[in-house]
Amino acid sequence: MTIKVSDTVPSATLMKMTEAGPAPVSTDTLFAGRTVALFSVPGAFTPTCSAKHLPGFVEHAADFAAKGVDEIVCISVNDVFVMGAWAEAANVGGKVTLLADGNGDFVESLGLAMDGSRFGMGKRGQRFSMLVKDGKVAELNVEDQGAFNVSSAEHLMAQLR
Repeated sequence: MTIKVSDTVPSATLMKMTEAGPAPVSTDTLFAGRTVALFSVPGAFTPTCSAKHLPGFVEHAADFAAKGVDEIVCISVNDVFVMGAWAEAANVGGKVTLLADGNGDFVESLGLAMDGSRFGMGKRGQRFSMLVKDGKVAELNVEDQGAFNVSSAEHLMAQLR
């Protein structure tokens, strides 16, 4: 079953690259008492993800903060080392937190996993964005396969109240 607006985000452990190395991040802690703009990309370093999706959120980070968003988080079914390298290569400068869902367990628990085997990518997360307020989904935007419209920074920004 796919997560929907007003649902509680499932508990999971994601991984973040830090100066000291990989560190676990609990979704319970990440979302508790906070407003988080979360978006998922099918893969780090992939064309749309690198040229449009991530840069849009980096570019609008101050706008999200001005509207009460505590943190912008990007997840992908990649390992933490790839996500760390992508954050560095994309020069996110702390504006977006990149978290690895290495085995795809989190996107699967959301009901938003996809099979990218046709492209040699295996199990991945669908492209989506959501606004999470104190652990509950306030907005959810899931793209049709191959599309990039409703999961953009601009679209999610327009939904902020």
